[in-house]
Amino acid sequence: MCAVLLLAIGGAIVFHAHLPSALGIGSLVETFLPWLGAVAVLVLLVGLARRSAAAVIAFIVPAVAWGWMFHPKLSEAPASNHDLVVVQHNVSDTNTDITGTAREILSASPDVVTLNEVVPERVDDYSRAFGDALPYHETYGTVGVWSAQPLENATPLDLRQAGVDASWRRGLRVETKPAADAPDVAVYAVHLPSIRLGVRGLDVRARNGSIDLLAEALRADDADVVIVSGDFNAEARDRALRAVISQVSEPQDRFGFTFPAALPAIRIDHVFARGAEVEDVRPLDRTGSDHLPVVALLRWQ
Repeated sequence: MCAVLLLAIGGAIVFHAHLPSALGIGSLVETFLPWLGAVAVLVLLVGLARRSAAAVIAFIVPAVAWGWMFHPKLSEAPASNHDLVVVQHNVSDTNTDITGTAREILSASPDVVTLNEVVPERVDDYSRAFGDALPYHETYGTVGVWSAQPLENATPLDLRQAGVDASWRRGLRVETKPAADAPDVAVYAVHLPSIRLGVRGLDVRARNGSIDLLAEALRADDADVVIVSGDFNAEARDRALRAVISQVSEPQDRFGFTFPAALPAIRIDHVFARGAEVEDVRPLDRTGSDHLPVVALLRWQ
């Protein structure tokens, strides 16, 4: 039995893209794909306890599959000669440590910051905390962009599914020019719906629908550089993100788990770009939120 389970785990790692989407099975496996290695080790330990030689042999399959897929993430990312620093953070609407949160964000010396779950009554608090380092900002609903340079053409981005109340406002597009010799940049700040676990499995319909709307907006955007930053409630490998990933990119050379902050297990906060190369994305230290902030280093193409 242990040997069969180990072979199945190895198959899931290699062929995850072919797993069925029904009941959210595909998204669930792809979200926790790196942790299948830990599951394989636990199954091996059970096999050893039962003195199963077949389990020891079968363990080679998931071990090789995991190493083939994830070994680049174990190496240090190369040093970056970057042109732009972007920080993304879901700050949590229950976070009361605004000063400490802003201090951690500013430790990365960002040019642009995107925030999620910024309740309206906290907007001025964050602006004061960021001070002269990020004097410009635009918000819409519970998402916002703070910048070292002026922001223009702030436009709400409607990512609502049919039947969702108009008070659900989690998308914003703004434009900025980070430096005189820099290209014009369009920045998207987004917060996609969370997934729900119910009696019918993993419900990803609301999130996937918002992803499709975001993908449509990106296809219609002709800006020289597009940055899409936010809490996607999805791992980059999740099949639901393919419509977005096909238009933008983000390095996948480190795990960089961001959620939950107390014991990070998955990476659902991302900074994607088109027209610029995201050379590195890494989490910052914990704040008063249940997410870790991430800093992305970008270079003009």
